[in-house]
Amino acid sequence: MSEISDAALVAALRHQMTVAAARQVVSASNLANASTPGFKAREVDFARTLEAQLASGLRTTDPRHQSAQGAAGPATKETEGLQARRDGNTVQVDRELLEMTRAGGDFARAQTALAAKFRLIRYAINDGK
Repeated sequence: MSEISDAALVAALRHQMTVAAARQVVSASNLANASTPGFKAREVDFARTLEAQLASGLRTTDPRHQSAQGAAGPATKETEGLQARRDGNTVQVDRELLEMTRAGGDFARAQTALAAKFRLIRYAINDGK
């Protein structure tokens, strides 16, 4: 059985928090443009984001090793399947608020796991005191 290293776990949680924050930013942008004629709602493109993450390999373990492309954040794409209003806008306020809530929950779960990991490390450093 293979074990996940502490560095890999922290990097994965950091990435999850980054993607969740990006999802909130994209939803906030969609909400800000809810009354802009012709605006098309956007979403985080999971496939392209995962592809970029896998391509970056071990560079994510140290910020000095990150490329400028990796620092730009997750990729976005136009949301498909949304019905446009008469003005051509595809933003649905209820959908965006739900997405922001889900992203906030994902961020909070990753943050809780990261805090627990740091508590374990602090406990080990202090010899269990």
